[in-house]
Amino acid sequence: MTTISYPPKPSPGDRIAVISPGAGLPGLFPRPFELGLERLRKEFGLEPVEYPTTRTMGASPQQRAADVNAAFADPDIKVIMASIGGDDQITVLPFLDRELIRANPKPFFGMSDNTNLLAFLSNTGIVGYHGATVMVQLGRPVAMDELTAESLRAALFTSGEYELTPAERWNDVNRDWADPATFDAEPETRPGDGWTWVNPDRVIEGRSWGGCLEILGWLLMADREISRDLSVYDGGVLLLETSEDMPSSAEVFRTLRNMGERGLLQRFSALLMGRAKTWSFERPNSPEEAARYATEQREAVLRAMRAYAPDTTIVFDVDFGHTDPQLVIPYGGLVRVDGPARRITVTY
Repeated sequence: MTTISYPPKPSPGDRIAVISPGAGLPGLFPRPFELGLERLRKEFGLEPVEYPTTRTMGASPQQRAADVNAAFADPDIKVIMASIGGDDQITVLPFLDRELIRANPKPFFGMSDNTNLLAFLSNTGIVGYHGATVMVQLGRPVAMDELTAESLRAALFTSGEYELTPAERWNDVNRDWADPATFDAEPETRPGDGWTWVNPDRVIEGRSWGGCLEILGWLLMADREISRDLSVYDGGVLLLETSEDMPSSAEVFRTLRNMGERGLLQRFSALLMGRAKTWSFERPNSPEEAARYATEQREAVLRAMRAYAPDTTIVFDVDFGHTDPQLVIPYGGLVRVDGPARRITVTY
């Protein structure tokens, strides 16, 4: 069984590698990327270092893997952050140097397609951080969301416990990065309704695993970065969230069903389900359509959990997915889900 540990933390003034192991979208949309880099410098005191494929669309898996390996190998780099996600990072995994990375552990921040690298790091014995990409969270128009910034700062620079709090206001409607007017005003938000708890009758503390549901499905199909020994997940906290691809409730159910058939779903003692993203440029849902989509997704999750893991404690609408704000969750790190007190605490 792999022993997993937290890598050393950076300090203000340190160098942060900014890489694009998924897609080189900074080359297509430089404005949110440059804004994110500026905030890394001015608000977090870190000096960004770009790599050859950071702004390169269409870079090969080998080229992107070379950047990941180089970032971990460089002793002057103290922390690594993805520019954004993508949809084929799974092809990068075979070219990563696991022993080099194991010998040079560093905090890595990313989400979405970066579920691939987070799962790889977890299997390598390194706690990663689900959340905070340069273009999306740091490149938010006008200002970062306060919850996101506070969580990221704590995850970057502190160790110990951090209590998550439900967002009072949130947003999942995007604006066009190619339009300069997008950056003239903060995103419009709407009131949050807090978390919804199922089976909140116990206190669970375990290591987290999971990520973007679609990416997990791909990893399961490719049989990559899923432990052969499923007992490593016993008593853990499963993190699941869905992307702007907005999978149907049927697809969500089937993915969870298949995890159950593999014997994986029932290993976890708690499930944190990220707030569903209900709007995309391809599917600009009305508020009523968005609410229906979220309800149908929740029902699909509950249907699968009742069939395979009926006693699992579930918390819905935790802000760690493709919506705004975004709380950073340690991946492979400790998460405590206190049902009776309705509290979630992570260890950074």
